[in-house]
Amino acid sequence: MDAIIFDVDGTLWDSTDVVAVAYNRTIEEHTDLPVRVTADDLKQLFGKPMDVIFATLLPTLTYEEQCALGEKCFSEEHKELEKTPGTVYEGLEETLKVLSEKYPLYIVSNCQKGYIELFFRKTGLGRYFKGHLCFGETGTSKGQTMLQLMRRNNLKAPVYVGDTQGDADASKEAGVPFVFAEYGFGNVAHPDYKISCLRDLTDLFD
Repeated sequence: MDAIIFDVDGTLWDSTDVVAVAYNRTIEEHTDLPVRVTADDLKQLFGKPMDVIFATLLPTLTYEEQCALGEKCFSEEHKELEKTPGTVYEGLEETLKVLSEKYPLYIVSNCQKGYIELFFRKTGLGRYFKGHLCFGETGTSKGQTMLQLMRRNNLKAPVYVGDTQGDADASKEAGVPFVFAEYGFGNVAHPDYKISCLRDLTDLFD
């Protein structure tokens, strides 16, 4: 193993309550749709590409309308998270500190551009990571985004830590072993490994 790649939402922190506030405000201000988003809705959707999320939340709009409203949602989301950051999972910094002393750490997410940088800024944890890549930058599947990050950083044998079946599928697409964070948002039938809390990673990778 030459690196550890992490998902963000449901793996490193939970921002769904805050993001729901931003999305609902945007939908209410810019449409007359009777749509209200909950944190639980987002927990079922986070990890999917952003276009899929808005197609699910706003099925009556055209693709172009979904994209336009989605951009407004992202803007409000970032403003809201600047005021009220997501909640990091217990033991995150101490785990990253230990792991980063042995392995280079990276992030691959299906999020929009700027979200990972916001996560770094609000948590102060960016110093533990060597790089990151997201759907907003590549426009491709998470598996392909992972492969791009691997090529850019000359990674030959990383593992991916995530919390959904989509993360497991992306790992398989990239040919990377998958560690299921079972405390997160989703369920995975047959992960390569699983952890019940972040601190378990220090034992797993010891």
